[in-house]
Amino acid sequence: MALPNDIEALDKAFSGIGVDEKSLINLLAKSNDEHKRSLRTGCPKLFTEDENGFERSDQSYKKNLQHQFNRFRDAVVLSLLHPWERDARLLEEAIKKGPKHYNVIVEIACTRSSDQLLGARKAYHSLFDNSIEEHLASHNKATERKLLVALVSAYRYEGPIVKEDVVKSEAKILYDALENADKNNPLDHEDAIMILATRSKPHLQALYQHYSKTYGKTLTQDLEEGILKDTIECLCTPEAYFNRVLGAAVEQEADEESKAALSRVIVTQKEVLRKGGCVADKIQDSLSGLYKELMLGLIASGDIKEDDS
Repeated sequence: MALPNDIEALDKAFSGIGVDEKSLINLLAKSNDEHKRSLRTGCPKLFTEDENGFERSDQSYKKNLQHQFNRFRDAVVLSLLHPWERDARLLEEAIKKGPKHYNVIVEIACTRSSDQLLGARKAYHSLFDNSIEEHLASHNKATERKLLVALVSAYRYEGPIVKEDVVKSEAKILYDALENADKNNPLDHEDAIMILATRSKPHLQALYQHYSKTYGKTLTQDLEEGILKDTIECLCTPEAYFNRVLGAAVEQEADEESKAALSRVIVTQKEVLRKGGCVADKIQDSLSGLYKELMLGLIASGDIKEDDS
């Protein structure tokens, strides 16, 4: 018969993001048929008894467990893929899944260097016999299409030069676009799209700072969650964006899409996360098993140096 601490251990092994494989092995390796029966009886989340006394697995919970068991595998695959292929596959999946996943497109387009984004576009051609722009345009007819296509098409200047007069004038353009959002959607504002899609990140970060000083609020302060807010945060304050995404992922009521962001963000943005700090604290108590070890290891580790000897 299963002891209460065995039932608690089983429940805890499945309660985080990921699965505590070591606890499961220790528990199930010593378990006989009677012990397993009492485990089933003691875990109503996993098993329910029908009117005939048959112990039936809960299919919705079973589906959730499949996600949890696959999480480590998927994170390993993401880690091993060439960055261009990884980003191309993430983009293609986001385009196919639709608007709820467009933040992934924004994230990749706005946080990669110009050469990295160009590499992803080349990989997309090879993998899917289409351009990212073609797929985006054919799958999306909504107002955000203009901005998304412009973002993935960009090859931004990456030098340090920032022209203060241009920063000031473009901050005013964005202010006007956002202040009049109730009359005209900012996603239809050609100049606003041009600024966000083509200006260098140092330019946009200077614009963000000037905007805050001049108008007494940040560019994103009055924006609801969505494509425009994600774009501005990824370009101007990427640490804030990634901390927001990770915070949402470890919320107790987080849905599967929010949880899936953990692997993507930690695998692709570990350098940014190390600089921002406190990420390990966010996930320490929320993740389980090998998945937890991999995520914490990625954040803590530096790049492996090749031995030249």
